Amino acid sequence: MKIIFAGTPEFAVPALDALIASSHEVSLVLTQPDRPAGRGMKLRPSPVKELALQYDIAVFQPETLKDEAVQARIAAENVDAMVVAAYGLIIPTKVLGMPSHGCFNIHASLLPRWRGAAPIQRSLLAGDTETGVTIMEVVPALDAGAMISKGILSITDRDTAQTLHDGLASIGAALMVQAMDQLQASGRLQAEPQDEALVTYAEKLNKAEAAIDWNQSAEALSRQVRAFNPFPVAQSLLHGEVCRIWMAQALPGSATPGEIVALGDAIAVGCASGLLRIEELQMPGGKRLKARDFLAGRVLSIGERFGL
Repeated sequence: MKIIFAGTPEFAVPALDALIASSHEVSLVLTQPDRPAGRGMKLRPSPVKELALQYDIAVFQPETLKDEAVQARIAAENVDAMVVAAYGLIIPTKVLGMPSHGCFNIHASLLPRWRGAAPIQRSLLAGDTETGVTIMEVVPALDAGAMISKGILSITDRDTAQTLHDGLASIGAALMVQAMDQLQASGRLQAEPQDEALVTYAEKLNKAEAAIDWNQSAEALSRQVRAFNPFPVAQSLLHGEVCRIWMAQALPGSATPGEIVALGDAIAVGCASGLLRIEELQMPGGKRLKARDFLAGRVLSIGERFGL
């Protein structure tokens, strides 16, 4: 089949790569315009654009899909399907109707749970034991389309948003190729409507959520640390400076919230219940370090406090 692929960040790269390697033809890639990045704030192409250019696939980067000239360019492709993966722009109803077989999205949750912008992080924060990918029809309403297939991924107590992101991107790529193969073979895909009574929303992350409140349980704080790795990274004051905490586990124990009770391969800190075992952390201007390496270059004492 002839396909338009719409995606922007790293999450979308495995799906584009898998479709390029499949029997289908990706004739056009839609991705967001190059954005300033890095210290020099030079324009940087999206990861999806970089991959498309490697394979000499035409790339189209409109600021919006609402413009008539943009829509005419998309319509001219005359494709069988559009595949969407974390594109980041609203796709108007007119554009959704252009591919002869429709538009299909890779969503990083087990819909109808966690519709919205940050499903991976919200599933971790909520303490879900599993997450997954849903291949779904794209409709005008946010992540509300009928579901075609799902892939499940267990969440361990060491998973971060990054590890889940990578696992889900891989699962989504394989499922989407399967869906396109089936669409080519039968001309249609079986789809199940979402149960609106089970819908939850994954709101966009706010940097203010990164601040650690030591009056929460160690379990909740471990989930917060891992959900915000690699962005926006959980943080707490230490010696009056902002300390970023990259990895932490919950331990049994009891201590005053924020109080350091053990130092060594990790830094154990009191919480409302349990202890938070900090394994990786970073001070302003410094590198992200394992706790033992961090302690080798900084004097910390038992009884000192995080949050001050």
